[in-house]
Amino acid sequence: MQNGQFLYQRVIEVINDMISQQVLKPGEKLPSLRKLSMQLSVSIPTVKQAYYHLEGQGRIYSKEKSGYFLSDAEQNALPRRCQLPINPTEVNKQSLIEQVYEGIHAPHQAQFGIANPVTAMSNEAVLAKMMRSALKQAGEQILHYGAMDGLMKLKQQIVQRYLRMGLSVSLDDMVITNGAQEALAIALQCVTRPGDVVAIESPCYFGIIELIENLGLRALEIPVCPDDGLWLEDLADALTQHDVKACVCSTSINNPIGSVMPEARRQSLLKMLVEHEVVLIEDDVYGDLHFTKHRAKPAQFHAQPGQVITCGSFSKTAAPSYRIGWMLAPRYAQRARRFKRALSCSSSLINQWVLAEYLASGAYDRHIKKLRLRLQENKQKMLCCIRRYFPEHTRISDPRGGCVIWVELDSKIDGGKLFKKAMAEGISVTPGQLFSASERFQNCIRLSYGLPWHETHEMSIKRLGELIAMMHDEREP
Repeated sequence: MQNGQFLYQRVIEVINDMISQQVLKPGEKLPSLRKLSMQLSVSIPTVKQAYYHLEGQGRIYSKEKSGYFLSDAEQNALPRRCQLPINPTEVNKQSLIEQVYEGIHAPHQAQFGIANPVTAMSNEAVLAKMMRSALKQAGEQILHYGAMDGLMKLKQQIVQRYLRMGLSVSLDDMVITNGAQEALAIALQCVTRPGDVVAIESPCYFGIIELIENLGLRALEIPVCPDDGLWLEDLADALTQHDVKACVCSTSINNPIGSVMPEARRQSLLKMLVEHEVVLIEDDVYGDLHFTKHRAKPAQFHAQPGQVITCGSFSKTAAPSYRIGWMLAPRYAQRARRFKRALSCSSSLINQWVLAEYLASGAYDRHIKKLRLRLQENKQKMLCCIRRYFPEHTRISDPRGGCVIWVELDSKIDGGKLFKKAMAEGISVTPGQLFSASERFQNCIRLSYGLPWHETHEMSIKRLGELIAMMHDEREP
């Protein structure tokens, strides 16, 4: 260390100066480890550490047996805008979704197909201890049916979390559900009837697309900007052309893009929907897994009662198997309770009890803080691997949170066929066409970094890159 600075940090400064002075340009090769170590009078491991750090930030990438190169973030970024026909679509995705579910839940050496971020930072021991404590404290009563709309102590803890965000929530407006999927299903049933048109993000989480199909609704796809979320200009056109009853949107962290809608655009979105009497159903499942300094406030924060139904869950942040979610449904709460009663009567009392204790103890917040850091590390590792091993013109998202990366491949590549080839190699991915109500994103895949990362995952990404290259060569005339 010199002057309070590690030697590798001095190497990074030199590289940054070369970039800012345009001595190095995007795509150009960096000096070799040996050459730069001699120029700066530092060891080769010191230069290697600096390059590794820059690679983790996505600023440079390495090619096998070729050295390190300066990244062009814009070159690899997803296009900001894509054109979509503004026509409602009848959904028919059940068969494909069933195939993919069967595949991605089979044992694999690399589970890139499942968005399950909790596995990246285990909290099983803490929850198991709280489960034992709950059984001891409450006795047999905790194994009985609970209140239909949820355990009061859990609802109070969720309300307190919203209060810390500056959002005042009434307990009467909250219904505890079996995960966010049930919350979304109830929300859609509260504000639509079969045959109605629902505006959705494109790409959109395929669970929402499956719900729309099962409820006999029609989907109207609105493109998503990788930076700012839903394209409001396209939504405005859609609202003037069609009788839209609801808009399902993740304003905080979209799955699969990972975009976050800026505060001003959220307010514009609400204003636009109010003018057309459209209810916003907000999927806020990934909100706590942000990589920004502060958590984005839910759209509910800016809304008048009845404008927004917010759906949340602990499945992505605490315990997937507990299947505990919730919905905030001002003006629709009574109707939501009726649908909840018809669907499942109540949610697991013991699981609600444990989560209430988990939140009250502060253990959840400590876990989330560590989980966010781990996911950020995993994201950088996966981005580095994709840049290193995938074909040159691959485009990738840079998510602001969550646990998935959206990958756009050459137009010649069929994501569905890649899914099957990868499965045969023990690697699970999610094909892009699942994230569209129509037949879009055929050349895309979604990869999850929500897992305990180890070296074999890099080898699996490398093998995926090889499979993609082989498929590209097969399609060449």
